Parts: sequence; structure tokens; C-alpha cells
Amino acid sequence: MSDPLPQVGLSEVRAARILLEGVSRSTPLAGLRGLSEQVGGPVLLKCENLQRTGSFKIRGAYVRIARLTDEERAGGVVAASAGNHAQGVALAATLLGCRSTVFMPEAAPLPKVAATKGYGAQVRLTGRTLDEALRAARAFARETGAVLIHPFDHADVIAGQGTVGLEILEQCPDVRTVLVCTGGGGLVAGIAVAVKALRPDVRVVGVQAAGAASFGPSLAAGGPVPLASMVTMADGIAVGCPGEVTFPLVRDLVDDVVTVDDDALSRALLLLLERAKMVVEPAGAAGVAALMEAPRSFAPPVVVVVSGGNIDPLLLSKVIRHGLVAAGRFLALKVRVPDRPGELARMLGVLGDAGANVLEVEHLRTGPDLHLEEVEIEIELETRGPDHGREVRAALEAASYRHTLR
Repeated sequence: MSDPLPQVGLSEVRAARILLEGVSRSTPLAGLRGLSEQVGGPVLLKCENLQRTGSFKIRGAYVRIARLTDEERAGGVVAASAGNHAQGVALAATLLGCRSTVFMPEAAPLPKVAATKGYGAQVRLTGRTLDEALRAARAFARETGAVLIHPFDHADVIAGQGTVGLEILEQCPDVRTVLVCTGGGGLVAGIAVAVKALRPDVRVVGVQAAGAASFGPSLAAGGPVPLASMVTMADGIAVGCPGEVTFPLVRDLVDDVVTVDDDALSRALLLLLERAKMVVEPAGAAGVAALMEAPRSFAPPVVVVVSGGNIDPLLLSKVIRHGLVAAGRFLALKVRVPDRPGELARMLGVLGDAGANVLEVEHLRTGPDLHLEEVEIEIELETRGPDHGREVRAALEAASYRHTLR
């Protein structure tokens, strides 16, 4: 049986834009010179991290709720989310005078829980995973009559997200490539609908986290296929199965779907912090990560959609550390030294002369592989990059210090 015709077209996206006037912001494009030099032409960031609620989600959520009947809105809406969708639904419902209930996993980051409450939703912490929260939300909808607002798999949501595509074409008329982070497909499908209708020559590329890449097997199978498991830091695009509505739109309109691993996401987050001065969540950095991995694979001008900036400070600190390691600017070593007075100072002197900044040192005096007359030093160092890291290790070797990466 063939797929039904897509339910979203350019006219629906344009109508969504009218609904969103005075609600969502037309977010700016910001240049990223460092990447532009590698790509060989302009690289521009579509800064949806500066959108109301910190992500693009307000666009689709508002359009969906605005198009409910008065009777449906009177019964309230319900959603399940760990962050961005929760905040988008909460604010959209409040703006439209509608009661909202959001189910969030019990371990949801406190800043996101507080923000969702602050936008006017009643938050219920339920279950350990988003799937458990979603089951609770569906049960709540059945029991109360509240309308479940799906995060991506609805024509009105897709049309709302598609307004990002209209803005991109207006802000960068000569764009040749658009990179879009992709989970369930709502954002990339909406952008592709708008862009391909007006500029079919523009290449639209979805970017998924390698640990949650559901579109690859689904496209190969010809329909949505659920993943058996997912492991990625990019929780905003950790969706185990494409939507029934989004899948045919992505299949027919999106030129390619690529993947990036968590190391690439970490490096991209670090680049955005240092060079663009932007706080971005891992999912929002996926397009930048893809560009960093293969800068000559995308024809410029390239517009990268930075989808959101709602990152928990605790996660941010971990990601920065991971990004430093992935970028070769942070070394963690185990070094064997003779167990005699002054040897630690001598080794630290070698590191200092090599220009490494010592962050942490720990002695290990016993171990199954240690000789009686030696100790192992676990040491963390800050370097200036991969080349400097190799110089530091060469200096240790020249001084006869055996060492390994840890």
C-alpha cells in the first residue's frame, strides 16, 4: 500500500506564518568565519536558540494549539517531553488561554522543569524515560479529554516548524545548502516543504546523532522502523522512530540524512561557545558537527539551523570537558615514575617545560602491574591542541617516562 499524500505544503506553511505573527521571533542569521574558511564560502547559523523558550518548538506547538476548536482548547492540552517541547507547549497554551499539563521524566533537568512551570504548565514527573512519560500523557488524555500535542508527527506542527525555512530563504536568498538537526523529522520536514517549494535547487540535509539514527534504517526499509536502543548526549534528537507523517516528507523532499557521533557534537558545542559565543544544546549543534566533519561536502552558502540552547549547566560542564578531550586540548595520562624523592617534581618540570598546564595529579602506589620501586601517576593536562599534545608526550618519552592515555 502506498503512502498517503503529504499533508503539508507551502500554503500550510505560509498560513502558519500568519498565525505566528507577534508570537515567534524571526531569529537572526549569524556568520561563523572559522568554518566559512574551511567550507570555502559563507557559513551562517540560523539562531533558533534565541527563539522564545530557547528553541524552535514554540512555532509548531502554537500552530497546533491555535488550530484546535474552542471546545478542544477548553479541555486543555497535554504533552510529554524532557525539555524543549515541554516549554513550547506550555508557553503556547498560556498565550492561547489554554490549560496545559506536561509529563516529564523524573530525572528531567531541574532548569527545564522550572522553565516549563514558569511558562504556565502543570508539570508531572513520571517514569524514568520519555517513553514512560509519554504513556502517562496518553493515559491522561484518554481520562480527561485533553488533546495530546505530539512533538513532531502532526501536519500543524510540521507547518509551524516550516516557517524557519521561509525565513532562511528571505535572509539568505543565495543559500545552496541547509543543514537541519533531525530527530523525529518535524523540523527538517517542515523546512524541506518550504525550501523545496520555492527553491528546489537548494540541498536540504538532515543530521542525526549516530546513537539515535532512525532515518537510515527506515529509509532503507521504505517506512518507519523503530530502533532497538539509543545512546547519545543529544537528547533533543534522540527519537527512536520517524513519524508516520514526517517520514514520507523526509523521504521525498530531503536530499540526504547524515550522522555525527558524540565526539563530533562535543567539538561543535565547544566551537560554538568559543567562536560564536553561543550556548547551544547538543542536538542544536548537530548541523555544525556535520559541517566540521566534512566541510567540503556541502556547497556554500550553507545555513545551519541551530535548533535550541536549553542545556543543563551540569551537562554543559561535562560536554565542555568531553569537547576539550575530543579536540585534543585535554590529556589524561598514566605515567610510571621511580618511587624516590623528587621524581614527581622532575616529571612536572618536564611537563612545564613542554608548556602543558597541569590540572590534576593523583598518586597510585599499589597495583597489579606496578613494580616495587615505582609508582603510577594519573595526571590531567591542558594543551593547546593535538600537535601540542603530541609534543608533550614526546617530551615525556625523551625523559624516559613510560606513559599511556587513560
